[in-house]
Amino acid sequence: MSQKPTLTSHPLNKQKLGDRVRSIADSLNHETELQIKATSRILGAAAQIAENHDRLIDEVVDMVEEDIDKKTQSYQTTIYTTALLKQQFKTLREAKTHFGLKAGSWAELAEKLNISTPTLLPSEQFQPSVSERLNNIEGELKIMRSEIGQILHLLKQLVLNK
Repeated sequence: MSQKPTLTSHPLNKQKLGDRVRSIADSLNHETELQIKATSRILGAAAQIAENHDRLIDEVVDMVEEDIDKKTQSYQTTIYTTALLKQQFKTLREAKTHFGLKAGSWAELAEKLNISTPTLLPSEQFQPSVSERLNNIEGELKIMRSEIGQILHLLKQLVLNK
């Protein structure tokens, strides 16, 4: 007499196996969703960093252009004559003080002012705000570098977890 296997034990194993497969599938779906969200956040942060980088580059370009414009404008372009100087200033002493030069006569002052090498006018000196702006930009770039490092670390973790 041979015994037939009981039918009740077989469906229970299938049910347990099915539950395990569903559990694994749910777990994989959950992990996939987490990875999608993490990747989305990383890409969003990278896009923000790229926008900040572009903005900083634009700011530096604008700053350099402003500086070049100021330097160009600050170079002397007027040709001074004795008559012109006498029109602009009441006394030779006042003219010498204004330009910060030493001269014994109106002609000598005009000659010194017309030297071929352009000189910066005292009112147009390099502004300290430019260096402050560059320091601020440098600080922002350091922050961006650390953020990029964090993003790369997260991407490495995502790749290694797959």
